Amino acid sequence: MRTWSVIQQLSGKTGKKMALSAVALSALVLSGCVTVPDEIRGTTATPQMNLQAVQGAPSLYVGQESRFGGKVVSVTNLQNKTRLEIATVPLDEGARPVLGAASRGRIMAYINGFVDPVDYRNQLVTVVGPITGVEKGKIGQTSYDFVTVNVNSYKRWRIQQQVVMPPQPFGPWGYGYGGPYDPWGRGFGPGWGPGWYDTTPAGVESVVTE
Repeated sequence: MRTWSVIQQLSGKTGKKMALSAVALSALVLSGCVTVPDEIRGTTATPQMNLQAVQGAPSLYVGQESRFGGKVVSVTNLQNKTRLEIATVPLDEGARPVLGAASRGRIMAYINGFVDPVDYRNQLVTVVGPITGVEKGKIGQTSYDFVTVNVNSYKRWRIQQQVVMPPQPFGPWGYGYGGPYDPWGRGFGPGWGPGWYDTTPAGVESVVTE
């Protein structure tokens, strides 16, 4: 939203070319701002995130640092620790679970100490820690081998709703355009006259946030 506001201001001052340059610059800046939070960065540059590979040969990955995330299916409080059953999904560049992605498999994540089930059941989390092996269990009536992780650090995420405004067209002088143009370069095509704005209703989308 703020990006397009800046673009409209620039288009009124220096023309379409500078406005488009602002789009490219904004994209680069925004892409560079996506970082993994400190608490789930881990100690290695490339923690294991390929659950399918681990499931195929778990003994090869025991002791390797991993980073998995997804939806907490269940929370079990044990003696001095808590077990989270997590339906994992792909993570984005910021290690956030990708909304709407299909599960890639389940893990059992063990956290030292007490974690209140009320705070974590059905929530999105990302966990980091060494792979410790496989634990046999069930999903419903189906037997399942859960990859186990001893969690060193973790993060719970929130889902927020945000309003998405449609981008507004702009011309060389801040006017809508579409042709033909007058001698000053202003466009007066049908529906694209001076002061024309897109009347498409704003949309709402869910995003994962801290």
